Amino acid sequence: MHLFHGKVALMDYLSSIKTTNSTIGFVPTMGALHKGHQSLMQQSIKENDITVVSIFVNPTQFNNPEDLAKYPRTLDEDLKKIDTINSGIIVYAPTVDDIYEGKTLSQSFDFDGLENKMEGKFRPGHFDGVGTIVKRLFEIVNPTNAYFGEKDFQQLQIIKKMVEKCKMKVNIIGCPIFRESNHLAMSSRNERLTLQERKDAAVIYNVLEGAKSKFKTSSAKKINQWVKEEFEKNKPFTLEYFEIADEETLSTCIRKNKNKKYRAFIAVHINTIRLIDTISLN
Repeated sequence: MHLFHGKVALMDYLSSIKTTNSTIGFVPTMGALHKGHQSLMQQSIKENDITVVSIFVNPTQFNNPEDLAKYPRTLDEDLKKIDTINSGIIVYAPTVDDIYEGKTLSQSFDFDGLENKMEGKFRPGHFDGVGTIVKRLFEIVNPTNAYFGEKDFQQLQIIKKMVEKCKMKVNIIGCPIFRESNHLAMSSRNERLTLQERKDAAVIYNVLEGAKSKFKTSSAKKINQWVKEEFEKNKPFTLEYFEIADEETLSTCIRKNKNKKYRAFIAVHINTIRLIDTISLN
């Protein structure tokens, strides 16, 4: 495994090993790696000549300072996991200064309104931070393909929009959600849950499955009310939002259109930990 903490050394190394026809697969992460991350790496290895993984907790996408402070940082463990997947993976674990060069600020983006839905409503500035770090990482790594999990489906759509608007030559690939045995979506934040909280968090996926079943015959409005009532019965979980939206535009579903694909999105708090999930409805 090749580990770099500085972008210049990484770029020089990539230049020395790639050829005109080499393909580079890139998996951006914030560390605390789990099987979902590992599956992205395995897909990249299968589909590319070179695989780069970044590990960087990006401060500009956190609107909650406490969440940033408590976000798990497990670099040594992460490196061991990566090495067991493939010793040829290149790891970029930069410092904040290496990325932001003393100016830890977000660039402002226009994502055609995608940034104002769901996560954007509740996390002001979040997607400017996401766009800023992903764009910078793409400029450093210059990947052919970049891999993202579908758990952060809104983020996936926003990154596709950024690539389109900035005319970046990288193929964005969305990969299926990996789930724990109780169907809780795998997330680095799960490490902060107690064993009991982790077990009880199965309610999130159960509600999504219920919403999917009801979507065949019920209106979005009725499903929204049902989801709200389900979480009122499941303390200490607090529902931040539940939304049924058009998969492409992320516009809220008011009346179903048989020609559109819909997806349910959810954000839930348990104590100070925020969990998100999503499921395709058709």
